[in-house]
Amino acid sequence: MGKKRRRNEIEDDFINERDEEKERSPFQELLGMLLYIGVVLVITFLIITFVGQRTHVSGDSMKNTLHHGDQLIVDKITYRFKEPVRYDIIVFPYQYEEDTFYIKRIIGLPGETVQIVNGEIYINGEILRETYGREVIRDPGMAAEPVQLGEDEYFVLGDNRNASSDSREPSVGVIHRNDIVGRAWIRIWPLNKAGILKHQ
Repeated sequence: MGKKRRRNEIEDDFINERDEEKERSPFQELLGMLLYIGVVLVITFLIITFVGQRTHVSGDSMKNTLHHGDQLIVDKITYRFKEPVRYDIIVFPYQYEEDTFYIKRIIGLPGETVQIVNGEIYINGEILRETYGREVIRDPGMAAEPVQLGEDEYFVLGDNRNASSDSREPSVGVIHRNDIVGRAWIRIWPLNKAGILKHQ
């Protein structure tokens, strides 16, 4: 008789616990969902702020490397540990239009002198042997005269040299180190061209 009473008490306790769980479950589910959303938002914020952000290519200034409509992830963390190097494809804000960013390739580094003569790029008086320009440069812009870069300045060009607004134009000019958002890292769209971008 005692064993039967004990078993009934255990069954009653189990039923009571199950009922309590049912009563708490909607609240717990809501709390769990809110906690999950909060964690996702925090992680997303940290990634966008410190690691990478999504951007898209508008226009043809970086043909044939990048094309209009390409979707990219910008690496924002590498330059926290190392300096940009020649031929890196960087992203920086356009100073005369809010929320507008340019994507160009670094050609001149801090301390160097850049000049464009007869369609050729000269760095410190020596021709730059590079393969990224699609054609001979027709308009040297400001680089018709030597451009002396400061200790935190970079000279950038689009790969489609004759259809690019870049450091040759006063509206863009040289890019300061602290203006660089990051380097183009991964192309995520279109899918048939998705992958890590080659800079060098």
